[in-house]
Amino acid sequence: MSKSIAPRGLTRGVAISLGTVFALLSAFHIVGAFGVLDLPILPTMPDRPPDLPSPQAPSFAWLTVAVALALAALVVFARADLILTSIPTRLSTLGCLVVGAIFALRAIGEFEALGFFRSIKETDFAFWDMWLYTPLSLVLGLSTLWLAMTPRSR
Repeated sequence: MSKSIAPRGLTRGVAISLGTVFALLSAFHIVGAFGVLDLPILPTMPDRPPDLPSPQAPSFAWLTVAVALALAALVVFARADLILTSIPTRLSTLGCLVVGAIFALRAIGEFEALGFFRSIKETDFAFWDMWLYTPLSLVLGLSTLWLAMTPRSR
């Protein structure tokens, strides 16, 4: 029996927390698909005339993100053997690595409108991106990568 660096309870706690956040974000995006939310969710350019309404994502885009986030929750829960325990360890590890990398790269950004290194800083989206979207992406990405690196106990 190999000794794990992280106690099993910590690994499960992180997985439950991550999976719950991914599931809640998925539900949030399902609600957003129906136009209920009024948050700046798409980057805008600072020279955009103020009388134009902020761009809204189509329902299909909201639902696509909702499905991806629900799959991320499933991957995280499967990695901690909370569900789908028959999935091979390599597959659940790969899934967590992919999810973690996507969120970590989202936090870094594309150097214009997204992430810590964005150049556009004076829009409503940039405010929310700096204080909510990017830090959340970083925490989710690093936590999911950590989960992928911990030994899977069966």
